Amino acid sequence: MRKLSQVHTLACAALVLSSLGGAGVVHAGDTPPQSGVQIELNALSDQGGACRLSFLAQNARNTNIEEAVYETVLFDQTGGVMMLTLFDFRDLPAARPRVRQFDLPGIACADVGRVLINGASRCTSGGNDSLICEDGLVLSSRTDVELLG
Repeated sequence: MRKLSQVHTLACAALVLSSLGGAGVVHAGDTPPQSGVQIELNALSDQGGACRLSFLAQNARNTNIEEAVYETVLFDQTGGVMMLTLFDFRDLPAARPRVRQFDLPGIACADVGRVLINGASRCTSGGNDSLICEDGLVLSSRTDVELLG
């Protein structure tokens, strides 16, 4: 009787697992969903007379990016342009998150209303200039400051 109970338990477990349909499991040969570079404005903090912007960036493609420099515009709380600058995100390896921080001297974080990624100033992939940094660019913000593109 004990053996029958174990068989019943194993059969039930197999049924439950098969009903999950592989949810949350990545199988060899499956292609992860493709997107472009994903950039999240993760935090702003005042650091000794500068506003530090922290970004979480991830290249969701299967191709490494050796250089990603974005033209970035900061707007104040009323919508006026505060500054136009270049943020050098450096290398963005495929499918690996990276945190990049940029200090903006003389700017208080409370004064920043929105941040605009105006486009890629430089983008290199595979040793060549590329459009990979802009194609499918996904922007988000974890802060009260909107990230636009």
